[in-house]
Amino acid sequence: MALRSLRFDGDDLLRKKSRPVKEITDSITTLLDDMYDTLKAENGVGLAAPQVGVLRRVVIIKLDDEHELLELINPEIVEARETQEGLEACLSVPGRQGTVERPNFVKVKALNRAGEEFITEGDGYLARALCHELDHLDGVLYIDRATEIHRTGENGDEKI
Repeated sequence: MALRSLRFDGDDLLRKKSRPVKEITDSITTLLDDMYDTLKAENGVGLAAPQVGVLRRVVIIKLDDEHELLELINPEIVEARETQEGLEACLSVPGRQGTVERPNFVKVKALNRAGEEFITEGDGYLARALCHELDHLDGVLYIDRATEIHRTGENGDEKI
């Protein structure tokens, strides 16, 4: 397991559509493990493979210590309803956060690392995280959907 380098806004790779995983190989399970190590090191909530330079439909989400790690291969939203509006940030867009409208509930179909199909459901913050990370797989960043974007950091919040 190893830390992978993050890609940042402005990197063309982040704007490309990821390819489906056709077979779960050792390189895919190593990618999942490395993504988790990278997510922990960066103190993030979710990470999509394009953020570490791999154009494959792979996402991980770890909301906090109380929630288990979600590993999603070839995820697809099969149901979404209601809406919520809230702040989002992204490891690939440091120093900014934005207000984004997302579904308040989503149902996602995916494969696990054993190649078994499963369904996961999320509401509230988990629904937001799922939508945010799945957007990365289609080359979409939260800043593309944000109605307001603010700088964060030492100087406090500043609308841009």
